[in-house]
Amino acid sequence: MTAAPPAPTSLPGKRAALCLIALSQILALSIWFAGAAALPALIDAAAISPLRQAMLTSSVQLGFVAGALASAGLGLADRIVPQRLFAAGAIIAALANLLALMLEPGGVAMIASRMIAGAALALVYPVGMKLAASWARGDAGFLVGLLVGALTLGSALPFAFNLANAVPDWRLPFAASTLAALLAAAAILFARGGPGLRPAAPFDPGAALLAIRDPALRLTNLGYLGHMWELYAMWAWIGPFAHAYWQQYDAPARLGDLTAFVVVASGALACLAAGRLADRLGRTRIAMLALAISGSCALLVGPAFGLPPWIMLPLLIVWGMAVIADSAQFSAAITELAPPERTGTLLTLQTAMGFALTVITVQALGAWIGWVGWNWGFAPLAIGPAVGVWAMARLRARPEAGKLAGGRG
Repeated sequence: MTAAPPAPTSLPGKRAALCLIALSQILALSIWFAGAAALPALIDAAAISPLRQAMLTSSVQLGFVAGALASAGLGLADRIVPQRLFAAGAIIAALANLLALMLEPGGVAMIASRMIAGAALALVYPVGMKLAASWARGDAGFLVGLLVGALTLGSALPFAFNLANAVPDWRLPFAASTLAALLAAAAILFARGGPGLRPAAPFDPGAALLAIRDPALRLTNLGYLGHMWELYAMWAWIGPFAHAYWQQYDAPARLGDLTAFVVVASGALACLAAGRLADRLGRTRIAMLALAISGSCALLVGPAFGLPPWIMLPLLIVWGMAVIADSAQFSAAITELAPPERTGTLLTLQTAMGFALTVITVQALGAWIGWVGWNWGFAPLAIGPAVGVWAMARLRARPEAGKLAGGRG
């Protein structure tokens, strides 16, 4: 009598591998928002224009887009062992971060170093996602949610690094995230790939037409763009917002960093919960709910700027959870809707479009905040979730929705 096949969660080595992959992602991706976490101290140390303030984050996004397209075009994931490619990306990002410490604060050279770091992170996040997905056995939504949760915690870490020093110092987030990325490069080498690890399909530029022509894929990508319109602009500016909020109470700067960390990090739990719920209740339903909540928070947070912390802090935490909860569902939907031979290319295109959009929104939001102040600073971000809800509702009404989440839509 043969033994029964292992359950989805009991594949030998799965738990240990996923823990290492997630930990490596968290540590390496701490580099992403080092500039945003350092921004209040950078402004105190040097006269940095609003344009350059925004570029400290948007340059990372731009570098990531270029790196992702170059990696896909060159087929690096097929030519290099994924763990080694991840480690190489983490090391390059760490070196770029280290270089930033030696450059003029907020200067053009520092912004260029942030772009290099972003390009290197394109070898980290998608490759980690591929490694995690190779362990999927009926729990793909949860695994994608796990990796997006790791991205979320990694994005929050630089704000936590600031808490280690009583005196604000812009160098601390850069130095600490550099060390974290080097630790990630070492840890990932011990992470095994799962039985589903396969070479990626060659990059197919013609798939771009399919992303536009196919109604279901078009709506999925539109929903993702609505999500990305809000997400990174919120993450980039929540630190300065928190600092400005607590200044009203003459509170120490550390309280602003703690607030930003808790708000961003709270999204990690939401990613895991949303992944489970989407597998059971439907991807479009969970995505619409998260988009509706986050868009409402974008409208409410600014007018609440003058309200006491017992109102503001819960509102910010709800926003931090909702703004990222839907993220994994758009990637999962592509894998379920796309032809298998074009899934890799369509995921790359979706990611590239989304991060390219964030370059615009991060920059534009900084200029908008400088014009209207914090009371209405985040209001334009609600446009994206509104478009996303419309797109997901249209997708849910189409027959292709039967392919999502095991027929749950």
